[in-house]
Amino acid sequence: MDSSQLFGIAMIAYILAAAFYLGLFLFKTERFGLIGMSLALAGTCAQTVAIGLRWHESYQMGVGHAPLTNMYESLVFFAWCTSCFYLALEYRFKTRIMGAFVMPCVAVAMAYASFADRIDSRISPLIPALQSNWLIAHVVTCFIGYAAFAVAGALGLMYLLKQSAESKPQHHNRSLVDALPALPVIDDLTYKTIVFGFMWLSAGIITGAVWANEAWGTYWSWDPKETWSIITWFLYALTLHARFTRGWRGRRIAWLAMLGFVAVFFTYFGVNFFLSGLHSYGSA
Repeated sequence: MDSSQLFGIAMIAYILAAAFYLGLFLFKTERFGLIGMSLALAGTCAQTVAIGLRWHESYQMGVGHAPLTNMYESLVFFAWCTSCFYLALEYRFKTRIMGAFVMPCVAVAMAYASFADRIDSRISPLIPALQSNWLIAHVVTCFIGYAAFAVAGALGLMYLLKQSAESKPQHHNRSLVDALPALPVIDDLTYKTIVFGFMWLSAGIITGAVWANEAWGTYWSWDPKETWSIITWFLYALTLHARFTRGWRGRRIAWLAMLGFVAVFFTYFGVNFFLSGLHSYGSA
């Protein structure tokens, strides 16, 4: 069995996990949540082995690099980071219902990586600029931040759905959101998740700047990806600033968490396909 087959198994596990988590949300059947968690954990374990195996396969091919260098590998790694972060959050806070909002994102990332025609999944030699020890540090720190922001965006959506339903006591969807955590709990989780992601994104920008200086002779060149990275960083910085100094909570933070993830999505995905630059590896 090679890494591609294991990634396929992980994708199927994530899709089924998302379905069972959605079943938990819709039907409030605890068994669905337990099955969803088990499938998500199985998918994460399979994907962990697959990432290690793909790394080993690259050495067997004489290429020898971490599987973090093209759009396929980055999508797979994003899905893995998001699943790991979510499972840790579920274990820590015992809020299994979050899986109905997070795991579909993981499943879509894996499915797109597997089925999109324009994504090349082959293991290829690194271009000279990527042949650096900073590769792993930069990509890992960025993607841990991206994973946290994906979860924060899902939490923001949860908050808005629950608040909307609670503001209309007679609304027929009121019972649908009763299983969601209380609004202050969701708000606190959103804030803590944004703080966690912000720290890792900051580390990712710093390691990227050091790497850029090593590879291109400058710490910052206003490449489209660098520009959107700093836009995203400032958006989350302003969110945390508003929380600390203005006391923003609840609906405002929920909207900013979702807006922030849109910025993350464009920084990671949109720039690679729609803006040419030094980071446009996705369009290759």
